[in-house]
Amino acid sequence: MDDETVERVRAAVRAIPPGQVRSYGEVAEEVGLSTARLVGRVLAVDGHDLPWHRVVRADGSFAPHLAAEQAARLRVEGVLAHDGRVPPDLRPRRR
Repeated sequence: MDDETVERVRAAVRAIPPGQVRSYGEVAEEVGLSTARLVGRVLAVDGHDLPWHRVVRADGSFAPHLAAEQAARLRVEGVLAHDGRVPPDLRPRRR
């Protein structure tokens, strides 16, 4: 993946406001990527300084290996998970 694409993903994630979430797919669509997996890849490799916790799976759930930390970070922002998912009213909506 080229540097410009990585920076577009980083900018899209950085722009997610506190207390809101987006899905990997929504971020991918916003920046013109063909798959949500590429967003996950960027965050895994180069997302330590971003609000990565605001990016969730399409069903509102968290990646299992990050679930506890992600839920804790979102809770600080007022987002409460129920049964391991963010509430439907905070989930991304398909346009």
